Amino acid sequence: MDNSIKKVNIKQKNSILKKITSTKINLIISIMLTILLLTICIIAPYISPYDPNLQDLSISLMPPNSEHLFGTDKFGRDLFSRVLCGGAPSILGSVAIVFIVTVIGVFIGVLGGYFGGKIDSFLSKINDIFLAFPGMVLAVVVAGMLGNGLLNAIIALSIVRWTKFARLARSKTISIKEMTFISSCKISGLSDFQIIIKHIIPNIMRELVITVMLDIGVTMLEIAGLSFLGLGVQPPTAEWGYMLNEGRSYLSTCPCLVLYPGCAIIISVMILNYLGDSIRDFLDPDYKEV
Repeated sequence: MDNSIKKVNIKQKNSILKKITSTKINLIISIMLTILLLTICIIAPYISPYDPNLQDLSISLMPPNSEHLFGTDKFGRDLFSRVLCGGAPSILGSVAIVFIVTVIGVFIGVLGGYFGGKIDSFLSKINDIFLAFPGMVLAVVVAGMLGNGLLNAIIALSIVRWTKFARLARSKTISIKEMTFISSCKISGLSDFQIIIKHIIPNIMRELVITVMLDIGVTMLEIAGLSFLGLGVQPPTAEWGYMLNEGRSYLSTCPCLVLYPGCAIIISVMILNYLGDSIRDFLDPDYKEV
């Protein structure tokens, strides 16, 4: 009987060790892939074989060849160079948006959750107003009002995407502020600001980090979507979403114009989602996908 119990315990320990090792390996691989992706985006202008905006109508719509690896677009621009350089606006823009909405959402959520009462009621109603509209539709409306351009696309998405982080921060703050150690902090003379900075925010960081990393890929798709609609990055700047828009007219005659930027978007989102999943599994080992 004792031997069978020991064997079960050993199997359980080995299973836990394998899970921990697998989680760490996935995290390391995902971090390396993300670093590689960001590095390519940053150094793309220096390693691209041609100027991504250089036009030469004499070689327009060329198929892939030895001189132009991915071929050329309707203006004779090297497609490989444009795909290389087209990632920076989407990926770096999505990182900027997620940072902005995290700051806004945490500020609003913690403020409402900690103080409660009329402050919480007012902020919750603002949150509900934004949630009443589909996020992407509202972003299109805001971007249309602000005008075309990457900066306006970032502003538009930042205005509509903070609600998720506000709800998360509020719910966690409400549960944390009821704990005994918060009451002890108040008795010891700490101000509300000190309690929020030293105790509330640090205790919601794990959930925030997980949500942030999982949100970057979604945000990148939305930037590409706005550019596809002509509301994001403007020509001649290379950007994957706008490249899809330019190439759709030639889908039957020159599918490479859509294939390569489309694959770049898919691969990038997969890498960013892989990173988000790996960080979630590392920080929250008990998480189970429904």
